[in-house]
Amino acid sequence: MNKIILKAGKERSLFRLHPWIFSGAIAKMPRDLQEGDVVEVYNYDEEFMCIGHYQIGSIAVRVLCFEQREIDYAFWKERIQQAYDTRITIGLAKSHDSNVYRLIHGEGDDLPGLIVDFYAGVAVVQFHSVGMYKVRQEIAKAIVEVMGDQLSAIYDKSEGTLPFKAGLNPRNEYLYGASENFIAIENGLKFNVDWLEGQKTGFFVDQRENRSLLEKYAKDKNVLNMFCYTGGFSFYAMRGGARLVHSVDASARAIELTNRNVDLNFPGDSRHEAFVEDAFKFLEKSKYTYDLIILDPPAFAKHQNVLENAIQGYKKLNRKGIEVVKPGGLIFTFSCSQVMTKELFRQTVFTAAANTGRKVKILHQLTQPADHPINIYHPEGEYLKGLVLYVE
Repeated sequence: MNKIILKAGKERSLFRLHPWIFSGAIAKMPRDLQEGDVVEVYNYDEEFMCIGHYQIGSIAVRVLCFEQREIDYAFWKERIQQAYDTRITIGLAKSHDSNVYRLIHGEGDDLPGLIVDFYAGVAVVQFHSVGMYKVRQEIAKAIVEVMGDQLSAIYDKSEGTLPFKAGLNPRNEYLYGASENFIAIENGLKFNVDWLEGQKTGFFVDQRENRSLLEKYAKDKNVLNMFCYTGGFSFYAMRGGARLVHSVDASARAIELTNRNVDLNFPGDSRHEAFVEDAFKFLEKSKYTYDLIILDPPAFAKHQNVLENAIQGYKKLNRKGIEVVKPGGLIFTFSCSQVMTKELFRQTVFTAAANTGRKVKILHQLTQPADHPINIYHPEGEYLKGLVLYVE
């Protein structure tokens, strides 16, 4: 097996079981090492540390395990079985009122570079590393074996997630079976899942519990769902008894999906209206119209070098939301930027609130659900942050 030697002292993060090795920590590696190769990593004294996938870039190795063993089909099946068993334990894999959840969450399930979301019998897979992509057939076979008759298809949606320079020429395609059922159920509500053309794997399953919380607050309120995408918060608000719900997104395709999802659950309901418009422009004309506002934008920062711009974006968005919500109103505000820590996000919202001069209280501090587990040795996995604010 390929062998990487670390610089002296650079193994300390591995003693803490952190699953990444950065390129600057490497002292020696084979000249013919290819991206996606399995490597054994040793410290400067040539003591074994871990096994992982080599990749080109700042993160040079994604750790698969901290013991010497074969990375073969049995390994992949064991890890996928562990992930599936976890979803059974938390009550999602065999739920009676939901058939959607995240099956595999990268480092959180000790499978770095692999994301799998499950929608009504279809596992939608995204490979984020060359190493995982190279064993996609083994991973697909293991998913089929682990899930059995719960599974009807596996769809690989990795065209946009793999390194561009890797030369893999990936294409989105079914790896197993096929499906014409694009309707899933979450907490008894139906929604269309567009894994063929939609963002990510087709739906943002990480907001499930936060949508349920919003439902409890929606009764008799005027609700504004900004960056609505497929309208998840909107139809939860309607089931919660909202007086009216307005959904806003700059994407006409997103608004089309939102309207379809609302019609699936509340056909002909006049309480809902959707708008294709820029978020900031819409908020400019919305002062004191809404009792409850959802601010769930796409990631403003995916990399550390644009973090400052992201901070300013979150600050501007939250300031505007706090300015326009009715007195006594609520704001559900989120960041899904991994580089934006929960402490920094809270500080950013604090600054936005202070700039408005309004009194603001935090009612809830929100995060990702249990099917998006956070490896305790990999705090970077805590990507979703949220606050529920009460604005006097």
